[in-house]
Amino acid sequence: MAIPVIQPERYDEQLAEKRAYLESTFAVFNPPALEVFASPPSHYRQRCEFRIWHEGDDLYYAMFEVDPADPKNKQVVRFDQFDVASESINALMPRLREAFLASDELRRRLFQVEFLTTLSGEALVTLIYHRPLGDAWEQEARALEAELGIMIIGRSRKQRLVLTRDHVWERLTVDGRSLDYQQVENSFTQPNAHICQTMLSWAREVTAGRQDEDLVELYCGNGNFTIALADNFRRVLATEISRTSVASANVNLEANKITNAHVARMSAEEFALALKGEKGGRRVAEMALDEYRFSTVLVDPPRAGLDAQSCQQISEYDQIVYISCNPATLAENLALLTKTHQIERFALFDQFPFTDHCECGVWLTRREDGQ
Repeated sequence: MAIPVIQPERYDEQLAEKRAYLESTFAVFNPPALEVFASPPSHYRQRCEFRIWHEGDDLYYAMFEVDPADPKNKQVVRFDQFDVASESINALMPRLREAFLASDELRRRLFQVEFLTTLSGEALVTLIYHRPLGDAWEQEARALEAELGIMIIGRSRKQRLVLTRDHVWERLTVDGRSLDYQQVENSFTQPNAHICQTMLSWAREVTAGRQDEDLVELYCGNGNFTIALADNFRRVLATEISRTSVASANVNLEANKITNAHVARMSAEEFALALKGEKGGRRVAEMALDEYRFSTVLVDPPRAGLDAQSCQQISEYDQIVYISCNPATLAENLALLTKTHQIERFALFDQFPFTDHCECGVWLTRREDGQ
């Protein structure tokens, strides 16, 4: 991987390069003017992981810089601070390292450290070891929790020791509302909370005024968009294949007192069959598909994007909100979707400054000549 080099004074320049790239790549679709949403130029990432590199009596946080010409050639890069990571992570890094150096029990065969922090001030640290963890480790780790005001999980082969809890609670502010999200260790969450708030606000804006209609959401994760969009619609049906994410999404629905949304553990492909009446079973029956009036679909797929069959599936809805983490596969999908729909809004969300990564949002509506 290429480790981002943070240069706040050049942030506007790098953002302009991303804008130019997207405008050029998507010009063939004749989209409206690109909306650009900037990130804080540093300390924007709420989760981060480091290898722990041991050199004699010393140890430090490390990442690997990979030579693109020779992937086997990896250079160890030391980090005492990391400008990409949140201020909370940077404050914890030296204090944790000091604790490791002072304790053989905490440092011995420590392999990796993973941070999960929130705008609301919580911090969960996972310590990964190449050895079994016993009572002595737990005693010292609990003392470290209390000293630093954090939560700790210890992991090793076939071991997972949760000292306090396995999640943090994030509080996002979206259009003046506070939304609470349980974020579970080792599960996907949006890493840039500032940009996440912007994405949710944008999605609310483009789907406003549909309280008499229903939303279907594919790849809903822990309910990130589900929670924010629920009051824009009469009802929401969200699907997700990960059992952990579905459980977390249901916790988040309850925490935010959302009563008009249902989360089903089902793949997008299975859901398509259920809609056609070609799949039955308890989970399909619980969805009560006949009671919905779907007008809008929201998809937030993995980097591989959607296959042709999934594009055909979502083209059956009048409104499409497509959140993409890969412009290349987004362009491939839009080549199919724009046969029936037109692009109404097009946005760049700068999730990862000083990298090539571009997060996009596209709102499409059915063309008058669409089938």
